[in-house]
Amino acid sequence: MIRSRWQQDARALVARDEHAAYYEAHRLVARFRARGDAGEAFHWAKVAAEIARIAPGAEMDIDVVRAVVDDELDRLRPGSTRRI
Repeated sequence: MIRSRWQQDARALVARDEHAAYYEAHRLVARFRARGDAGEAFHWAKVAAEIARIAPGAEMDIDVVRAVVDDELDRLRPGSTRRI
């Protein structure tokens, strides 16, 4: 059940945009970690790993991952005018 959820979410992100799916999963990891939801953060980390396994066209540049995470955390900071 749990495995099928992250596999289904990975397939959905890949179907939406294979190239950016890995980054979107990491964006969601950052979002849920910042909110203190460790279970969801773990889920999206597993989704990112599944995307890496199933999507040959997914880009996986660590510098881009860091920028995506920084951007997401900036959106979540109190007083930020940026929206999710």
